[in-house]
Order: sequence, then C-alpha cells, then structure tokens
Amino acid sequence: MARMKGVEPHEAGWFTRLVYWFVKREVNKLTGRPRLLEPVKVAAHHPRLLRALGQMERGQAAAKSVPVSLKSLAGLKAATLVGCPF
Repeated sequence: MARMKGVEPHEAGWFTRLVYWFVKREVNKLTGRPRLLEPVKVAAHHPRLLRALGQMERGQAAAKSVPVSLKSLAGLKAATLVGCPF
C-alpha cells in the first residue's frame, strides 16, 4: 500500500500520460493484462524523477552482461526481501 497517492491519468500532463501508456504496454507484455504500477504513479509527481526512472529501467533492460532470466530472478528476490507487494 502506497503512503502517498499517485497521479491519476485524468490528472496527468501529456508527458506523464505518454509514460503511463508505455508502462501499461510493457506490463501487458509481461503479465497479459495492462495495468499501471503504483511506483510510476507516485514518481509522476516529479516529472524529472519520472524521466530518470524510465532511463534507469531502459538501461537495465539493455544490459547484456547478464542473461534476462537471471535479471528477472534477481528482481524477484530483491522484491521479496523488501516486502514488495507486486
């Protein structure tokens, strides 16, 4: 459960709505159902932070030194260690 309310799509500016569209598309590829992740909605309060978050995610996805399956496993382990609900 988030401690602060995220920016809803109807409240968002054009850049944030574009980011939301990309996030929903990527989540749909992975899970089969489009949904907006809460950390993205919270980061949308600060557009520069939202942009930096996207750059970090793209950089991690582009890294080829570690297999994709190992990156996914490491992400899952980190999420369980910190008690991430999603």
